[in-house]
Amino acid sequence: MKIKLVIPGKPMAKQRPRVLKNGITYTPKQTVNYETLVKQLYIEKYFQKQLSGPIKATITAYMYIPKSTSKKKKALMMENKILPTKKPDWDNIGKIITDALNGLAYGDDKQIVDATVRKFYSDKPRVEVELEKIEGVEE
Repeated sequence: MKIKLVIPGKPMAKQRPRVLKNGITYTPKQTVNYETLVKQLYIEKYFQKQLSGPIKATITAYMYIPKSTSKKKKALMMENKILPTKKPDWDNIGKIITDALNGLAYGDDKQIVDATVRKFYSDKPRVEVELEKIEGVEE
């Protein structure tokens, strides 16, 4: 079974938990909101479908092209000849997606044994997620 999911809008990174002066730790609102969006999109498309065993994850983030970019540079970005080397970091993009799908798409994200996170530019910012069970291996 293969799971494909598209999260529209600007790719988000997993933000670090914040600690208040009284020692209480909380997750920033932007992270909570984005994880909730990912969960809702998954439930709408794959309600109660869950992968078992080892999983391969491919996450592709399409970053927004700044409005001030020249036409020549924009064309190079669209051809993937210029790639985004700015924030958000690739690992934090992967983390927010895999954490959001934890317990929904799979029992636990420890099942992910092969992961690829890529960043490109696009005039339609989004994150594309592909999850698939790795067949022919033992757990």
